[in-house]
Amino acid sequence: MALKAFQSCLLRGANRAALCGLIVAIACGHVPATAGADGIDMAMARDDAQYRINAGDELDIMVWGEERMQRLVRVQPDGSFSFPLAGRIMAAGSTTGAVTLAIRAGLADKYRNGAPDVTVSVRDSSGMRFYVLGKVRNAGSYAAGQGVDIIQALSLAGGLAEFADVKGAVILRQTPEGQLVERVHIARILKGSRSLNTGTLPNPIPVLRSGDVLVIP
Repeated sequence: MALKAFQSCLLRGANRAALCGLIVAIACGHVPATAGADGIDMAMARDDAQYRINAGDELDIMVWGEERMQRLVRVQPDGSFSFPLAGRIMAAGSTTGAVTLAIRAGLADKYRNGAPDVTVSVRDSSGMRFYVLGKVRNAGSYAAGQGVDIIQALSLAGGLAEFADVKGAVILRQTPEGQLVERVHIARILKGSRSLNTGTLPNPIPVLRSGDVLVIP
């Protein structure tokens, strides 16, 4: 009986210790990860945030165990590049991970034991270039290593100039079907908390693509 009482006491103490540890972890922000919809959403958000390759970007490609196949390649205006044994690879609009898989697929039947490991990284992202024109303090072209939304683009351009008509702002975008004109609504965002409620924006801020022109009349 004494032994059981002692074990029960230890168990209660362990439970208390575990509870205290959990409370401390939550207070410090270290909550154990759990699988579920939230985890999937976070993974999708991370994927959306990855840099998308553009025509003009320079890629550093390494094939492990094949030093002679290490290359610096420039993505051509049509969005593709050539790689030994793998042939023509379409890269524009893809992530480095997707390009890696494409190269490995092209090499797969050239190696008896399957394609070797391939690493692709962006050496120079000058292909991601957009333009800000009109009533801004520093109109011109800008290069970025990642997607830039229209508010960030305005910041890079020094902000709005006097008498800028933000209600008439548009994005000019070249597409295979022709030039697209997209109206953008940034007046409410620039007013801050006076016109925005706390929480998720109902309409995400548009993100500029390479070649886009943001016009502020």
